[in-house]
Amino acid sequence: MFILGINAVFHDSSACIIHDGKLLAAAEEERFTHIKHGKRPIPFSTYELPFHAIDYCLKIAGIHINDVDHIAYSFNPYKLLGKHAKAEEISLPLKPNQTTKKDWDSEWDPLFLSLIVNAPGQLADGYPHHLQKRFVGATASPAKWHFIDHHIAHAASAFYPSPFERSAVMVLDGRGEKATSSYYIGEGNKLEMIGEVCMPHSLGLLYEDVTTHLGFLHSSDEYKVMALASYGKPVYLNAFRNMIHVDEDSGNYTIDKIDFEEVLGAKRFKNEPFEQEHFDIAHSLQKVLEETAVKLSNWLYKETQCENLCLAGGVALNCVMNAVIRDNTPFKNIWVQPAAGDAGTALGAALWVDINERKNAQRYEMHHVYWGPDFEDKEIEQFLQWTKVPYRKLENVAEETAKILAEDKVIGWYQGRMEFGPRALGSRSILASPVNASMQQKLNEIKDREDFRPVAPVVLEEDAGEWFEDAEYSPFMLFVYNVKEGKADKIPAVRHVDNTARIQTINRNQHPLYYDLLSEFKKQTGVPVLINTSFNTRGEPIVCTPRDAIECFWTSPFDALVINSFLLEK
Repeated sequence: MFILGINAVFHDSSACIIHDGKLLAAAEEERFTHIKHGKRPIPFSTYELPFHAIDYCLKIAGIHINDVDHIAYSFNPYKLLGKHAKAEEISLPLKPNQTTKKDWDSEWDPLFLSLIVNAPGQLADGYPHHLQKRFVGATASPAKWHFIDHHIAHAASAFYPSPFERSAVMVLDGRGEKATSSYYIGEGNKLEMIGEVCMPHSLGLLYEDVTTHLGFLHSSDEYKVMALASYGKPVYLNAFRNMIHVDEDSGNYTIDKIDFEEVLGAKRFKNEPFEQEHFDIAHSLQKVLEETAVKLSNWLYKETQCENLCLAGGVALNCVMNAVIRDNTPFKNIWVQPAAGDAGTALGAALWVDINERKNAQRYEMHHVYWGPDFEDKEIEQFLQWTKVPYRKLENVAEETAKILAEDKVIGWYQGRMEFGPRALGSRSILASPVNASMQQKLNEIKDREDFRPVAPVVLEEDAGEWFEDAEYSPFMLFVYNVKEGKADKIPAVRHVDNTARIQTINRNQHPLYYDLLSEFKKQTGVPVLINTSFNTRGEPIVCTPRDAIECFWTSPFDALVINSFLLEK
């Protein structure tokens, strides 16, 4: 049984394909189109399907779209259609922002929802011309199509691939159909909702609103606010605390709507300098998010009496919050789905349908994120020859690359299948030595990033506890740990201003060549740690193809590119 999962409503458009319960492929549309996040989350973009990601998934499965048994779409428009759910016609206002809502939650809903309802037809005949091979002759069979509740898709993406037989599940994001936060208990193949918070009260949307106030792009740059927070003080803590009201007996909360300029001061615009007040706003917001998440987690623990917790939703990409939940709640084990944002709902929707269609199906457990495209040496060398760039073949990739890194050079590292999710985890990475503190600023300059942005380390799994406090298995860069005393001066480039680092641990089963590179670097320098940042430049998605990698390399000031077995140097 083939199940195609699709996320397409808001942002981070993506697709995955499952065959008899096993994940075969998963990818985000942005990697193929070079449009960051695939598209913007606006009502009139919901017709856009991730055709390139879908085509890739079909290619890996070796099938045509008509060979797919079920299509799982991670949004259920019928939860918002209400009395219009069975109607054959609805009225679309010519100018939605100049009309009254009448019997809709939003004046944009008629357009927004009609485009989603018609997604099966769009999949059948809206594909780009150059992708016709796997789509031509497609049929829009309603029997194959499943509209899955957005938060169910998030929750399924967190619980079903987790290592836990029984777990509490918490989803925190901007919004789904109506839910903004939701709580579940998962056991075996069962996943039961035990509570939810609905619009307009949303921790994710609050964080987005402050992201906008600080001059960043909402639904995109929230991670920059998290980084900015480390430089601030809790000046506005009470302002945010007074906005959020948590009922610790029910898991519900409400958020007051306020005038941010009245409470926080004038809005910052893009490219304006950062002042201390901006650091303080970010710090205060982050602290209140952490406090609220701890309260909700404590309630969920009391409800479920379960020692395991799974997290999903865009807010669960906040690795500082995740660490606070880890360190300040009764949960003993926490697992965060690495594509925790909306991209991961394609996986969750597909897994939900798989579990419900194949009774007693065995669950798939996620140990790595390498589910995207890869290219063989033959393909890459043909492209290198065609482009006439100088290159040479390496005899020992790990050893020779470690030597380059030990010379304090910056490399592009392109190896194996591309990662699924927002983190570069050793397949499409820029790597460097963490030994010199100046490397953090050098990488920010190379990538044209803001000066305050930290860089993250990858560390051999068996050495993690020696370099980072209480560090253990953490393969997805979704938790921060304190750098151990006595080690900070040996890896200053990855030590953030608050003494934390967002670590990735690696073992040989996950990515053999990446692990061997770390081992060789340790052998040559005594340090089992490298800087790992995403292989892209500002405003661009992570590279996907050899062409992407080579274009990024030759238009950026880093020193070398190791692409499969080949080395390019400047």
